[in-house]
Amino acid sequence: MGVRGETFAYWYLRRHRYVMICRNFRVPGVKGEIDLIGFDGPVLAFIEVKTRTSKPDPLSLPEDAITADKRRFLARMARQFLMERRLDGVNWRYDVLAIESPAGQRPVVRLHKGAFADR
Repeated sequence: MGVRGETFAYWYLRRHRYVMICRNFRVPGVKGEIDLIGFDGPVLAFIEVKTRTSKPDPLSLPEDAITADKRRFLARMARQFLMERRLDGVNWRYDVLAIESPAGQRPVVRLHKGAFADR
């Protein structure tokens, strides 16, 4: 499900004029990965993709799965990405792409630009 959701997200973002530069970025010793990284115009976006295939539940949205710990890990990996690539001075943000894809129905997609801030 995760790979399928990330592939859907990749093409969705490309259609919305993101220029993707990295998929599944990992940092040794840090739990997790950044699903997608790409430019939305001049802004570099670190994108977390959350996919659900069960029936939509307004009390449990895919984007709600991004906990404070997950945000902390993403921030650590994003800083590492910026440092490794010497991207000082680049404007950047964290985006969340939520996909609800119940069987037999069209996916519902919500893109949250600037979903959270780095602390």
